[in-house]
This record gives sequence, structure tokens and C-alpha cells, in this order.
Amino acid sequence: MTHQWPSPAKLNLFLYITGRRADGYHQLQTLFQFLDYGDTLTIHPRQDDSIQLSTPVAGVPDEQNLIVRAARLLQRYCLEHGIATLPRGADISIEKRLPMGGGLGGGSSNAATVLVALNELWQCGLSDDQLAEMGLTLGADVPVFIRGHAAFAEGIGEQLQPASPAEKWYLVAHPGISIPTPVIFADKELKRDTPIRPLSVLLQAPYANDCEPIARKRFREVEQLLSWLLQYAPSRLTGTGACVFAEFDSEPAALQVLNQAPSWLRGFVARGVNVSPLHRIRSGQFEP
Repeated sequence: MTHQWPSPAKLNLFLYITGRRADGYHQLQTLFQFLDYGDTLTIHPRQDDSIQLSTPVAGVPDEQNLIVRAARLLQRYCLEHGIATLPRGADISIEKRLPMGGGLGGGSSNAATVLVALNELWQCGLSDDQLAEMGLTLGADVPVFIRGHAAFAEGIGEQLQPASPAEKWYLVAHPGISIPTPVIFADKELKRDTPIRPLSVLLQAPYANDCEPIARKRFREVEQLLSWLLQYAPSRLTGTGACVFAEFDSEPAALQVLNQAPSWLRGFVARGVNVSPLHRIRSGQFEP
């Protein structure tokens, strides 16, 4: 039985803010695609109900860690719904590659991988729809990772429809800072009135991110990184940052730019994929 599970990154290939609800949440249109790169979780079922995380994150108590929260959420669900399974405990460790606060969805992806993996390891028998509904309580991006297919999202990110954008190669770079999402969404200069357009129109238009001007204005590291990458390829912010990405048609082209990057640039090259590595491992197509 599989004990190592991929927890892939995501990119927002475009991100438009179309309005703001009365409760303060922003309405958006965004296109999610996965990367064949991310964290790896190792999960072993226990013979009791204890959840043990052997690789805690400095400064993040277990009660706040999305890995532990996801495992305990599934535990409670099974208990409350009378799902008779094996002992619902687990020893979990993570090999962390994705930066925190980078806009690559690392925490949400970790939570999704835990829910998908433990649903199988504990033999809970829940559907992806049930897991996605559960995951939404942990974060708006968690259902995308659970469903495992590139998606166009609307509303506050919870309305998903499958999409199949081109699977390009990306140089993903991190400016060495973390950008709290509220900092971007609270900025008075943030564009909040981009017209709502059908996906067919958005796919044909040049991609952009409405959060990018704010990130570039407020964080000189993002401005410096994007200014350098834009010399070589179309480049954008992902999510609310801090990571940026440049798109290429081939892996050698992306590696060529990475290899000539200045010493302060930290990045990696990965392919965009429309089927998540997490779902490929479930169908036997992925080797961690």
C-alpha cells in the first residue's frame, strides 16, 4: 500500500477580481493548474487514534497545522457519521519543498493530500465530493487539490469547473519573502471591478493577475524578480504572491534562463499538468 503521497503546487495562470461581497470577501475568476513539483507526505496508519506529525513547522503549533487539522477533521467526520473503519491514527511526516506564503497553495495541498490519503488508508469510503466539502472548511483552495483537475474558479473560489489549459513549462521563482493575503486584499488601490467574462474568452485573452500591481508596489523583492524575468518570457504573480512564474514552451528553454539567473534568484523548473500528481498516484501512474 502506498505510504508516500505527492502534495503538488498550483499556479493561478490568471486571477481577476470582479467584485466584493457585503461580507468583505472578494469575488474572482481564476484558472488553477498543478505543477509536477511539490511536497511529499509520508503517512503510516497507527493501531490507535493518535495523530503524530514528526516534522512540525517552526512557529506553527500542531493544532494550527493544516496537516494535523485535516487528519483530525476526517477522524471526527468518521466518528460523527458512524463510519466503522480501522483504528484512525497516523504517523505523518513531510518533505517540504514549497515555500510558505508563496502563493503556490502548499498548505491547502498538504491538507488535501492528507484527506485523500487517509480516506484510502483508513478505508473510509468517502467520495471526492464529500472530501471536497470537508476540505472547504480548511481553506478555499483545498477542494481544487482534492478533485485533482485543472479548474476555472469563480465566486470566492468555490465554484469550480474543469479546464484544460496548455501544459507549459514554468520557471517558478521565490523572492525570499512571505506575503500575507490580507495585505493585498486590504489595499485600497486593488482593482476590484474587472468585468466578468466567459472562460472561452479568458483563455483567448492575454493572462494577467489583478493582485500583481499591488504586490509589485508594496514589495520591492517582487518588483525586482518580475522585472528580471520579463526580459526573457511572459511572467506573472501567482495568487497573491509572493512567488512569480515565467512560462516557456519547453523544459530546456526554462532551464536556460534559470541557469543564467542572478545569485539572489531562488527557483525551480516544473511542468504544468492538468491532472494532479496526487490523482495519478491513485491510478497507479505516478511514482513518488
